Amino acid sequence: MDRRKFINTAAATGAGLLILPSGARAGKNAPGNKLNIALIGVWGRGLAHYDSISEENVVALCDVNENRFADALKRFPNAKTYTDWRKCLEQKDIDAVVICTADHTHAFIANWAINRDMHVYCEKPLAISVEEARTVRANWLTKKGKLATQVGMQRHAGLNFNRVSELIRDGAIGDLQAAYAWGNRQIRRDGYLIGDGAPPAGFNYDLWLGPSPYHPYNPGYFSGGAGANCLSWNMFWDFGAGQIGDMGSHTMDLLWNAVDAKLPTSAEAKGEKFNPDVTPVECESHFEHPANDWRGPITVSWYQGGAMPRSPKPSIDLTKIGHGAMFKGSKGFLISDFDSRMIIPFGDNADMSYYKPRTTETLLPPVGHFQKQWFDACKNPSAKTACDFEYSANMIEQMLLGLVAYRVGKKISYDGATGKVTDCPEANEFLSRKYRDGWTLNG
Repeated sequence: MDRRKFINTAAATGAGLLILPSGARAGKNAPGNKLNIALIGVWGRGLAHYDSISEENVVALCDVNENRFADALKRFPNAKTYTDWRKCLEQKDIDAVVICTADHTHAFIANWAINRDMHVYCEKPLAISVEEARTVRANWLTKKGKLATQVGMQRHAGLNFNRVSELIRDGAIGDLQAAYAWGNRQIRRDGYLIGDGAPPAGFNYDLWLGPSPYHPYNPGYFSGGAGANCLSWNMFWDFGAGQIGDMGSHTMDLLWNAVDAKLPTSAEAKGEKFNPDVTPVECESHFEHPANDWRGPITVSWYQGGAMPRSPKPSIDLTKIGHGAMFKGSKGFLISDFDSRMIIPFGDNADMSYYKPRTTETLLPPVGHFQKQWFDACKNPSAKTACDFEYSANMIEQMLLGLVAYRVGKKISYDGATGKVTDCPEANEFLSRKYRDGWTLNG
């Protein structure tokens, strides 16, 4: 019997015999195998991934600061090192990429990795322009079910996210009418920092700037510690999206998980006087979303830097919640922070008799370990992740549209199918960013 007949006969009789060459893996993403991981950005948020990625094979480390490699190699001694993420992604044995770089490079690296059939975990925000969010989402949707993606909104793994979603969808406050999220962080800057000295040896500042317009080096951009280094630069237009890309991504996620929305049909915003260098500290944005199969049309709002929604009761001080969300329904309000929630019924018929709590057996299952959920999906890409590149790109595209409306100073109508503002031509200029020569978003 020749080899082909032998294999066909074995399959037909249920023997299921498959002979593999010595040392071969049964598919690089098979559940029993370890992933070959590239960590891009080994300090800052990169440090938060060391324990989880150490359970896989870390084959590449990339950082614009060569001085960071010594400590990273103590943990991952067999990894190759790179200063340019574009060179790193040429390494042929990489299965998956963890992106912990500055915000203005997130969408670039994510797109390049997807185009090379790599699974991607990207720290938030996924993008800092509408065009970037749309490009990442479109690329991934062509490979959905084959590549696993996750955006680093790890607070999503908290059990309170599921409880809030269940209460809203099950009608605990009646029919959902509006939702609000806010963050009180205030980091004020006058403008880009003036040049001050030269980068330290080993720090490739030009690579850190990447696709963004040139600004002279200043150590003030890098004065934060490992847990807060982004707060030195993410408020500048060329380097980040300010508060919406920072805690805004976490807090809006609490709302977004519950309202089941995609892209808004309009955006309007107001705030402090526009600064061409720095994103606003105090600002509020409002978005209209169409109805879906379980709720009617709703308004979603975002407040930052001290701007706040109106409290449902004079006795309730929402400012005591630094980062929170509130949902308005036909029979009451739900107010939540990341870890807890409360319901405030109102009206003669808001007696809660209309609402039946879920049993323990019917509660939404916990997300579990956020990074490991992504690892599991890498090995079985048909499995869902909590914050994939569709869910997360929709959310950040909405938030970024708020900044567009803020810049033009008027309410804008938006066509999510084409990604265009339909009634304000000048707004379309702010949907994308201008990149330095030699940098390609979708390479």
